[in-house]
This record gives sequence, structure tokens and C-alpha cells, in this order.
Amino acid sequence: MVICLMAMHLDNLKAYPFAELAARLAEWGQKPFRARQVYRWIYARGATTFEEMTDLSRETRALLAERAMLPTLELAHESVSADGTRKYLFRLPDGETVETVWIPEADRTTLCISSQVGCAMGCRFCLTAQGGFTRNLESWEIVEQVLAVRRLAPPQPPITNVVMMGMGEPLMNLDSVVPALEKLVDDQGIGLAPRKVTVSTVGVIPRIPELGARAPYVNLAVSLGASRDPVREALIPVAKGWRLGELMAACRAYPLPPRRRVFFEYILIKGVNDGRADARELIRLVHGVRCKINLMAYNPSPGLPYERPDPETVLAFQKMLSDAGLRTIIRKSRGQDVLAACGQLRRAQEQGLPLSVC
Repeated sequence: MVICLMAMHLDNLKAYPFAELAARLAEWGQKPFRARQVYRWIYARGATTFEEMTDLSRETRALLAERAMLPTLELAHESVSADGTRKYLFRLPDGETVETVWIPEADRTTLCISSQVGCAMGCRFCLTAQGGFTRNLESWEIVEQVLAVRRLAPPQPPITNVVMMGMGEPLMNLDSVVPALEKLVDDQGIGLAPRKVTVSTVGVIPRIPELGARAPYVNLAVSLGASRDPVREALIPVAKGWRLGELMAACRAYPLPPRRRVFFEYILIKGVNDGRADARELIRLVHGVRCKINLMAYNPSPGLPYERPDPETVLAFQKMLSDAGLRTIIRKSRGQDVLAACGQLRRAQEQGLPLSVC
């Protein structure tokens, strides 16, 4: 309890954008270049203590330790899949938990991070939604998922891509998401290429232009759910206020950098949205949008009434889109033996269930 009370009076340096960090250190009598040193130690080098910052004087390190802190996320559980995927359950300072997934592939290593504790969107096929919404993540909690996994995962291959496709709806937390994105792509910070960072939304139409205005350098991904409004509304209840035609208009107006595309994520669910009529309507729907379509067969979740389509159905769906001239790939489901679908690991822990399905 004493430690907690002491921590409440310490400045969390990870909570500050660089300009605010520099201002705070200047208030403490530090020269301007110290801010860049501290910033690089936190984000580029992943320091978790001030003692690690060896190019700072002992006096400066002592002052920082007296006045500031560098909080980290507690690892609550780690699962390693047979396919190499690693899923992490992190405990936040208030005891809540979020999920992060590390996915190594032949040409890249992707980290899927969360932006909220729980989710308010209510998607019927997503286990995260079944637990409801708890709170937004703070900006530092979003970035810390990347730093924590860099400490925990194998150093090779390094993380090359980050996608906000974990727990939560990023566009409902833009005031935390945008500062986090800035640190992810800052050459002096995490240092990811902007084209390797993607923000995924279920289609919060009013916030899409805001993302384009505040972070135009990252990729936009839209989880469609279905190609027809009635089916989409049955799967995603909030879509009743965000019709597909209006969503496509927002995507057409999105400020795409040259050679960039909007990514449409389409999860194929057996007997729900995987038919030929669904494919034909999807072709019509995305006409005029510079896009790429990522298909994924549904990853079943315990307690949800949806099934995975057979491989032949998935291939036939892809062929119809490709024959129509749409760039379409099939994303392989990863980590099914370690509950890698969003929300599974957190729900299992909350209910005292086994933390794998092996």
C-alpha cells in the first residue's frame, strides 16, 4: 500500500508525448538534449529503469528515480502455439487484463494489440464483445504492449508490423490511439514504418475522417462482417446506424497516400455470409474503392453459435472476387490451439477455464 501511494505521486514518463516529456524535464532543470536521450531509452531501447540509462549522469538518474516512474504491464499468461504464434494476457495497473498476439510469418512478424479493455460494439461473432466494455486504454498502455512483447518474445524475427485489431474499437479511443501511433512510427521511438501500422475499425463512420486527419500515415482496415446490411446488422448490432453505403462513401473519401489501399477484413462464417450471393454483393459494394480484401475463415469461439466454412467454400469465394479484379488474399488462422481469437484467453481466465485447447 505504501508503494502504491508513493507511485501515485510519481510522474509516469511513458504517458507523455515527446514535447510534453521535454517540457517536464526542463521544469526539473534538465537540458533539452536530455529529453531525447530519455525518450530513446524508453522506446528505442526498451529501458524499464532509469539505472539502465547509462549515458545520463548519476545525478540525473537519481533525480528521475525520485520524481518519475516507468510503469510496465504485468504478464498474466503466455501461450505458445504449435505454429509459432504467441498470445499474451497482460494485467494493467488497475487489475484489468488485455490480450496481445505475436504472429511470426515468412516475410514479416505482426503484433496484434488492443486499444480498449473489452468492447462496446457488440459483434455477435466476437468473444470480446460478450464481456462488454470496461474502459479505454491509456496511450502508454497501448504502446507498452509493443515494448512488453519486445522484451518477452524471441528477438528474432523482430516485430515489423503492428495492427490494432485486438480487443476494442480503436476509433472510439482516438485520443489515446493517435499519440500511441505517433510513438510507434517515430524514428526516435519504436521506429516502425508507417505503412506497416494498421488501425482496424468495425466501421465507426463519424470517426473515420478524424483518423484520416490526425494519423493519415497509417493504414485503415475495415471489418465488414457482411456485404448486405441485414446480415451485417444481425452480426454487428451497432451497424444499424452505420449503413454499408455510407461506410463505402467514407472509405472512398479517406485520404489514402499514394499506392496505399483500404483493407477490408471479411470473416467468412459458415451459412451466414459465405455464399455466392454474398460474394457478388461484396464485388458491387467495394466498386470504386482502392482496396485489398483479406478473407479469413471464422475462428470458432466457445459458446458462440457460429461455424468455420469448409476450405472449398473459402476458395470459391476468393475466386469470385479475384475474377472480378479485386486484390484478395486468404489469411490463415493462427494460434487456434492457444485461444488466439480475440477475447478467448481473457474470457477463459475470468471463468477459470483451461488457457489452451490442446
